[in-house]
Parts: sequence; structure tokens; C-alpha cells
Amino acid sequence: MSFIPDLPTLLVFSAACLLLAATPGPDMTLSISRALRDGRMAGLAVLIGTNIGITVHTLLVAFGVSALIVASPTAFLILKSGGAAYLAWLAFQAVRHGSKFVAKPEAGVKGNAKAAFLNGIWVNLLNPKVIIFFMTFLPQFVTAHDPNVTGKLIFLGFWFMLISLPVTIAIVLAADKLAGWLQSNPKVLRGMDYTFAGVFSVFAAKILMTQAR
Repeated sequence: MSFIPDLPTLLVFSAACLLLAATPGPDMTLSISRALRDGRMAGLAVLIGTNIGITVHTLLVAFGVSALIVASPTAFLILKSGGAAYLAWLAFQAVRHGSKFVAKPEAGVKGNAKAAFLNGIWVNLLNPKVIIFFMTFLPQFVTAHDPNVTGKLIFLGFWFMLISLPVTIAIVLAADKLAGWLQSNPKVLRGMDYTFAGVFSVFAAKILMTQAR
């Protein structure tokens, strides 16, 4: 099972996954909005679609980063440096601007589960922030000299989905109450912003200290 990261790495990664799953973002907002408008099945269909998108991002990162390591470990180090800078920027943005969570039933013709599924795929695949995030987040948990880097990146991507799904499914099933509660409790959202900022600041500092040695 050489593709499975060591336990400390897996625990840290799992904690980050749980935090991300509970943090309001484009995928969560879309899932809740469709659940409110078209029912729970539509919200769950969006989740399936977004996870298809995550699978694609995972495979692109796994094989692309692996090729980069083979070509040049220095280039991989530059990628991780850029990742550290991006994670630090995300932390700064979270503190400066805060969460903007708006999920309301939309007027118009109700869509079916297939339309919601496709909506989830394309929103996830075509979101440049998701692309950049996966390119910078997953590589933080592997090393340039690891011979099993491709397998570990794929494992981490699927582990991300496995950890996140119970949280996101529960959110969709409780969409009605959750959307109203989040919008009426800005202090909770603000607390999530600071938690998010803290976690990703730690990741950014970790990679920068690794480079210094």
C-alpha cells in the first residue's frame, strides 16, 4: 500500500478536507440552491457532478505533477512555492473579505436531476479557482523524491471526496434550515473564515520552511 501517505500526513489532510467541506463555496452554494429550488435529489445530483469534476482535477494533477517531477524536481519546487503563495493569498482573502454565502430558491422552470448533474460537472470543471486550488493543495502532501507520487496524489484526491461526501450530503439534506441559519449567523461564517485562513497559513509556512532546509 505504498500509495497511502503516512498517518500524520493523512490526519492533517483529513482535517483540512473536513474544513473545506464545511466552508461555503461555489459548489456548496450551487448544491443548496438547487436543493431549495428543485428538491433534494437535484442537490445530490449536483454533488455527484462536482465530484466527477474533482476526479478529473485529481487525475490531471496526479499525472501532470508526476511528469513535472520526472522532468525537473526544481520545477516541482517552484510549483510548491507558488502553491504556498496561493494558499497564503487565500488566507488573506478569507480574513479581508469574508464568506459571501447566498443560496436562495431561484425563479423559473424546475430542472431535473440530469440537468443538475451536468450543472455540477461544468461549474466545477470550468472554475479556475478550483483548478488552481487542486494544483497547489494536493502537492503540499507529497515530496519530489517520492517514487509513489502519482499513486499518492490520486489517493489523496479520492480521499478528499470520501471525507467530504458525508458532510456535503448532510448539508444538502438539511439545505432549507442550513441556508437560513448560515445567512442569519454572520459570526459563524466569520469564524469559519478565520479557521480557514489559519489552516492554510500553516500549510503555506510549512512548505516555505521545507524549502529553507
